[in-house]
Amino acid sequence: MKKNYKIAVIRGDGIGPEIVDEAIKVLDCVCVNEDFTLSYEDYLMGGVAYDMTGSPLPDATIEGCMKSDAVLFGAIGGEKWDNLPREFRPETGLLKLRKALGLFANLRPTSVFDELLDASTLKPEVLQGVDLFVVRELTGGIYFGEPRANDGQKAYNTMVYSKFEIERIARVAFESAMKRRKHVCSVDKANVLEVSQLWRDTVIEIAKEYPEVTLTHMYVDNAAMQLVRNPKQFDVILTGNIFGDILSDEASMISGSIGLLPSASIGGTVGLYEPIHGSAPDIAGQGIANPLATILSASMMLRFALDETKAADRIENAVKKVLSDGYRTKDLARYGAKEVCSTTQMGSIIADYVAKA
Repeated sequence: MKKNYKIAVIRGDGIGPEIVDEAIKVLDCVCVNEDFTLSYEDYLMGGVAYDMTGSPLPDATIEGCMKSDAVLFGAIGGEKWDNLPREFRPETGLLKLRKALGLFANLRPTSVFDELLDASTLKPEVLQGVDLFVVRELTGGIYFGEPRANDGQKAYNTMVYSKFEIERIARVAFESAMKRRKHVCSVDKANVLEVSQLWRDTVIEIAKEYPEVTLTHMYVDNAAMQLVRNPKQFDVILTGNIFGDILSDEASMISGSIGLLPSASIGGTVGLYEPIHGSAPDIAGQGIANPLATILSASMMLRFALDETKAADRIENAVKKVLSDGYRTKDLARYGAKEVCSTTQMGSIIADYVAKA
């Protein structure tokens, strides 16, 4: 009997429903020739959840996700909800879901397709061969530290990390490096922040458990510069929540389009898989959104959550072939396009390539 996995689906706001639909199309196709099936259950989160329930994260969504094998997520947010009190904003729903699921590690791979070297603002010789992996701590640091306040005249936030939080994210980075080129660059600001000094000291301790992995350290301002100057020097980048938020977005633009890159949030019993881009409400419903990041997020879901490595490889190879054959969505039309595709067309072409693999 084939294995069946339960997937919680959160389409979200803006282009979220469109891009998730294409990922599911590809997933359904890859299942045909593999020894598993997928069943989906839809849940609400974000602006649409607030509009329908008065909460950006209904309890039913948390409960449903916890009963699933993985969560496939699109995007949330938009100007429509920007003036809501913070506790009702779409982004608050995502933060709460990550916390509820214990998702302390955010994984963001960044690689550059040869066919899209011209899509980046960096020179091709700087880009070719870039393959890096950002491991960002996701549930601690300044985003969650207490006390915090804003009285209209003075505001403050608190950056807090415990040794335990640093140890567990460091192990994720070193385990990732063991499957790659065995180099971890830990990014901090230990020259001015006590919390970063604890970060550095703890990472050095954990590194002793992985003698095959080379550990280096870099201050965050230098890391931001080096990502643009020489991104090929990086293998695995390990960093905290706020630094990782900034650096992973910077790394994403190396590829030339934020619409290309996937991510995974793991650490609890159920992982969450999503594209790194936002909900892009300005193009929602026009059929021009790039679904590749969501499709590749679905591939990460197969690889990391379900251990269906062969199926993940099939999807990733199909994406490479689609780009090699010159298919592009509108955002990449200027870069070697032989045919410009709509969102649904791109999903269908990838699904067809998966079926023929």
